[in-house]
Amino acid sequence: MENKNKFWKGVLVGTLVTAFAGLIIIGMAAGIWVVGNGVIQNQSAQITGGEASPSELSLDIDRIGRKIELMQQIINEEYLFEEDTEQVESGIYMGMMAGLGDPYSVYYTEEDFTELMENSIEGEYCGIGAMISQNRETMMMTVIRVFENTPSAEAGMLPGDVIVAVDGQDVSGMELDLVVGSYIKGEENTDVTVKVYRESTEEYVDLTMTRRPIETPTVEHEMLENQVGYILVTQFEGNTAKQFQEAVEDLESQGMKKMVIDLRNNPGGLLDEAVKMAAYLLPDGTIVRTEYKNGDSDEYFSKDGTIQAVNSAGREFSQYPIEDGHELDIPIVILADGNSASASEVFAGAMRDYDRAVLVGTTTFGKGIVQSVIPFTDGDAIKLTTAHYFTPSGQDLHGKGLEPDVEVELDEELRQKAIVSLEEDNQLQKALEVLEEME
Repeated sequence: MENKNKFWKGVLVGTLVTAFAGLIIIGMAAGIWVVGNGVIQNQSAQITGGEASPSELSLDIDRIGRKIELMQQIINEEYLFEEDTEQVESGIYMGMMAGLGDPYSVYYTEEDFTELMENSIEGEYCGIGAMISQNRETMMMTVIRVFENTPSAEAGMLPGDVIVAVDGQDVSGMELDLVVGSYIKGEENTDVTVKVYRESTEEYVDLTMTRRPIETPTVEHEMLENQVGYILVTQFEGNTAKQFQEAVEDLESQGMKKMVIDLRNNPGGLLDEAVKMAAYLLPDGTIVRTEYKNGDSDEYFSKDGTIQAVNSAGREFSQYPIEDGHELDIPIVILADGNSASASEVFAGAMRDYDRAVLVGTTTFGKGIVQSVIPFTDGDAIKLTTAHYFTPSGQDLHGKGLEPDVEVELDEELRQKAIVSLEEDNQLQKALEVLEEME
């Protein structure tokens, strides 16, 4: 019992620094995932590219190189076993990224990077139907959502379950996206056994389930009483903004006068989708701004029926249309919690900065940084934190999150239920009370 208590305390130590992979068991939509823009163009470290001068580097490469040569000489002369040079080289790169002290910056081997790209979410996959987050300090993987009528729900998986092994393989300390792609994802009609630690019973449980194609829409909606529209957004994928617009239009056709947007347990995803959703509801103006180390910045804003992205030099680098003139000015409450991160915070922050929504729930996670995936010519890659993002008012949320206008915790007995009905959901009921008071 004492060991189990110590285990759980270890899980909880880093609760406030949880890093979301935002994977509906087999996907990659982690935080705000940016593949390269100007970062890749400016690489000085490509394997076959130009070399940076020593004065431009913060590390003494010559001294480090000499020490590595000395260490290799000692290994050659004294090491008892056979050296795996590929593994040693990968370890050097991994150690360099780990030395940054940034849990979001990592090195991927060629094999890992290939798997990562192959496992990108396409909306349908063979898996188990659960959403998982990973604590970047403890590397513990915790189930935060179990989808109805999926293998995970049928096997009895619950929110709060901590994944410790898959098919007998200890996955502690592994990157979540690789665990999902290499162990949990698999061929249709094949079995997978996931071992979890369950706090409520202080025991380890083996859950065996059969993989099958899973279709998980990221947006669900329904009309509640008193002409209140309810929209749940589970994460931001490639078609989330389109699904959201369709949900709004359907609710408007039913006479919606007020709206609740539920972003609880939404780990984020694609920045563009959050920007499109906000632009669909808000008047023209800035939605989010990102700022890089060298002082450059990118600004995403809506204007004249388009969403535009412009860098600090005034060069427009992307543009896509939105429904011209659409703007929704009705009372809106956004539900959020400590698992609402990244793109969720971009959307909620913009809505509140424009005084278009009241935030109800608990303080959001506070992930206000952008990662860029930078591939190298030999097939491997690094994921590196490259920018901060700011709300329209200039608020930097990283490490702080968005504090709710009305704070309310989810009732304790509901936190580990796989399915919580709208009627028993005390946070939602509070949101409806707040809406009643809004004009």
